[in-house]
Amino acid sequence: MRAFLNLSLAMTRGLARDRAAVFFTLIFPLMFLMLFGALFKDQGAGKSDIVQVGSVKVLDGMPDKERAGLRDVLEIEKTDGSAAARREALEKVRKGDADAAVFQRDGKVELRYSAADQVRSGTVRGVLNSIVQQANQRATGQPPAFALQTGTVEDETTKPIQYLTPGLLGWAVAMGGVFGSAFNLVSWRRKRILRRLWLAPISARSVVGARIGVNLMTAFAQTAIFLAVASLPYYGLKLTGDWWLCLPLVVCGTLAFMSIGLLVGSFAKTEEAANGMAQLIILPMAFLSGAFFPLDNAPGWIRAVSEFLPLKHLASAMQDVLTRGESWGTALPVMGGLLLFAAVLTAIAARVFRWDAA
Repeated sequence: MRAFLNLSLAMTRGLARDRAAVFFTLIFPLMFLMLFGALFKDQGAGKSDIVQVGSVKVLDGMPDKERAGLRDVLEIEKTDGSAAARREALEKVRKGDADAAVFQRDGKVELRYSAADQVRSGTVRGVLNSIVQQANQRATGQPPAFALQTGTVEDETTKPIQYLTPGLLGWAVAMGGVFGSAFNLVSWRRKRILRRLWLAPISARSVVGARIGVNLMTAFAQTAIFLAVASLPYYGLKLTGDWWLCLPLVVCGTLAFMSIGLLVGSFAKTEEAANGMAQLIILPMAFLSGAFFPLDNAPGWIRAVSEFLPLKHLASAMQDVLTRGESWGTALPVMGGLLLFAAVLTAIAARVFRWDAA
């Protein structure tokens, strides 16, 4: 126990003295949370801009009440009905200066939009289709047989920070686990500290336990800072019932990504090589796992690949327990999978581990 405590203290002091390690482990991921949280803080659907060319009866004949409700989602710029005005409107849509152009020809309402932004074009098509349907109802005097009422499954006060925090926290845990263990292992091997520990009357269990303890302490510090900052009124994170289950998830995630770091540190001969290998693993995994943005609209092969990435399951479970109100039933399978992943990679790393650089 004394050897374990002394090693833990030495590793903690070494981490605290390494300003670059402190920055990239604690501050760098937090900067992403603060930046993305500020950028998407007031994100909403926004207004769609359309150009009305000439007279369009379904728009011009709208009752004042419907027109007032439309102002929240649609900004209409009206021009004359000349051929030049139509060409200018279509050019605006092509350049992205307007979301759509609408005009009436031979009794038909025609909508032209760009396929470059499918979200905006889908919004415009939905709104215009609704306007046309209401105009048809007014013309026929027949009310619709059925009405559709829509809404989100989340509370209306849900903010983007509810989705950003779990993903970025999972990415921060992954960064700390991989880089912390890989860099430490390579540095100690190059400085022959590993060789001295091997020859010293200290068990390998104490060395590994101390490294795990320091990494877990760092991961818990990351979690506390992330949740404290995201919960500030400016960002507005709202934690749900069993949010504390993120802590055992952090433990399992740290062990899983430490095993990746051990494998990288076993192969790499220099700190630069360890950095390159770790970046090659973590950065693609962060984007392919949905830690930065959802993968709902990603190609099928990307979603299939993400199912094999530990960060995807860690980030998803973090979101479930932090903001979706899930409990043990969601967290336990992910914990088990992460621990199994850690055991397999640690066994592989042990086979290729070298105490000395020679």
